[in-house]
Amino acid sequence: MKLNLFITAITPGIALGLIFYLFDRHDREPIGMLLKVFFMGMISVVPTIIVENFLLSFNFFGGILGIFYISFIVAGFTEEYFKRRVVLKYVYFNPVYNEKLDGIVYCVMSALGFATIENIMYVVFRFSDVESIGLYRAVLSVPAHMLFAVTMGYYLSLAKFSATPEHNRHFLSKSLTVPVILHGIFDFILMSNLELLMLLFVPFVIYLWIANLKKLNLYYKDSKNDVNSDNDDML
Repeated sequence: MKLNLFITAITPGIALGLIFYLFDRHDREPIGMLLKVFFMGMISVVPTIIVENFLLSFNFFGGILGIFYISFIVAGFTEEYFKRRVVLKYVYFNPVYNEKLDGIVYCVMSALGFATIENIMYVVFRFSDVESIGLYRAVLSVPAHMLFAVTMGYYLSLAKFSATPEHNRHFLSKSLTVPVILHGIFDFILMSNLELLMLLFVPFVIYLWIANLKKLNLYYKDSKNDVNSDNDDML
């Protein structure tokens, strides 16, 4: 195993994780919990692969329908389910999850842990002879996992801090279904290799960035206001 390929594979996930840690500066999360979620996101690759291989055995479709099944069900649903499961199991009911921004931060950490192992699999082992794969995945694939996680965390926090059980169930459902749809569209465009769809890829990626930066900025402002409010109460 080439050391430079391994470094190339792990750098994007670690760098983005560090950025999110520094971004959450008003009520920063415990490093131990962040690392735990990141690590469990890495571990979640194992059951994901098992389920994906199982679901692939039911892909009796051909052509575009087969690609749709792989994009939305095999990859989209399975990967987003297990990344979200990490947060639900280890953080959702923990006292450290005490503001809306935390949902995004922890979902991103789980997703980046997952993406880091996935990156190692692709860059170091599966396509080690393709020099451009590391750059391609650093620019597109790993950030995509992060952006899906921002959406997941956004709705997960709406569920956690909702006022009614009905709203809780509604947003808890959306915390899975919306990332699955976004993930499925992303994979479907790339896997279909259709010129018309490829023309939509760049606008779709731009949409992902704009929409999720808005969600992130909204919860960042909430975090800042909560801290300022607590400081005012202490005066």
